[in-house]
Amino acid sequence: VQLQASGGGLVQAGGSLTLSCTTSGRTVYNYGVGWFRRAPGKEREFVAAITYDGKRTYYADSVKGRFTIPRDNAKNTVYLQMNSLKPEDSAVYYCAAKYGSSSYTKEDGYNSWGPGTQVTVSS
Repeated sequence: VQLQASGGGLVQAGGSLTLSCTTSGRTVYNYGVGWFRRAPGKEREFVAAITYDGKRTYYADSVKGRFTIPRDNAKNTVYLQMNSLKPEDSAVYYCAAKYGSSSYTKEDGYNSWGPGTQVTVSS
């Protein structure tokens, strides 16, 4: 499956932004989807994930209560809704898709990755 993340941009601290991860080639319905991010000089880290059926979600502690990960299978899209943004949320955000029982919170659990989208939060 091919993935495309979009919606990044520049936002002030405390603001909101919604990223979209759209699939092509195959329907997103069969895949769990995760969001990861990489800040300058840091390792890529897990942000949030959702199971293929939307019944379970997973969040990094750093974003719990601020980010949500809804999905719209009819639109082949998974979103990352980001509220109360902080400067430390600035990073390149990537979406990834997985099929099967591998981990939702680890990079090696995912089979397909899309190019990232830049999010910059100004203080």
